[in-house]
Amino acid sequence: MLPEVSGLESEAGSKGLEGAEVPGQKNTGQQPTKTHCFIYCSDTGWAVGSEESDFEGWAFPFPGVMLIEDFVTREEEAELVRLMDCDPWKLSQSGRRKQDYGPKVNFRKQKLKTEGFCGLPSFSREVVRRMGLYPGLEGFRPVEQCNLDYCPERGSSIDPHLDDAWLWGERLVSLNLLSPTVLSMCREAPGSLLLCSAPSAAPEALVDSVIAPSRSVLCQEVEVAVPLPRRSLLVLRGAARHQWKHAIHRRHVEARRVCVTFRELSAEFGPGGRQQELGQELLRIALSFQGRPV
Repeated sequence: MLPEVSGLESEAGSKGLEGAEVPGQKNTGQQPTKTHCFIYCSDTGWAVGSEESDFEGWAFPFPGVMLIEDFVTREEEAELVRLMDCDPWKLSQSGRRKQDYGPKVNFRKQKLKTEGFCGLPSFSREVVRRMGLYPGLEGFRPVEQCNLDYCPERGSSIDPHLDDAWLWGERLVSLNLLSPTVLSMCREAPGSLLLCSAPSAAPEALVDSVIAPSRSVLCQEVEVAVPLPRRSLLVLRGAARHQWKHAIHRRHVEARRVCVTFRELSAEFGPGGRQQELGQELLRIALSFQGRPV
């Protein structure tokens, strides 16, 4: 069991995995319809055309996504949510509720305050320790945690967005609790995606197919669905972090769902960065694990 203590996705324009939007991008509440749906396959790392679609049997590489199933046990999940529910939830946008553990940030002005920030919650200590045991998460030291509570009765959702990249670093990590859902990813860039026959083996066995694609589809017409099982841990980095917006649609919230998103610092706040000293102070506070929602 994880250690007992208080209260564990993120708010982005204030903060986002399911949370921090890039300054200057408006969240209009409108979700453009994507013509072609592809499903992310964690076994191959490719996005595959959904059944009965125009691109069934076709696929393209979708790097930057890592999914760890059964990251916590059912007992640990229940205890984490119980501790979260001991603290107040604040109403948020689009039918969500939230709990924030992090510095107060003005992303547009690129300013932050440590006042009131006393760290991540104590029950997150074991979660963070366990993350570091997985390849790809070595050295992951989160400085912010945001819990988001989704409920179908409130019509909970979050619009497509990119997380801030001035303060938050390369890896976004999110723990999905209580019910499965789907993370929907889209890209507004012009141009096309090159498609190959859907792989049945690991990507390294498909080099020839990648070099000689047979079809293409406009980026703006594609949505990639990333299934998130209950109790799974999702990591976004690279193209999936910086080029593809992510969202949770209302239709994919069928029961109460709690998402816990952790963020690390960007290079500007890391060793040798322009704000290295502030970054060290933020980490010192965050990893004291003495926090309450701010």
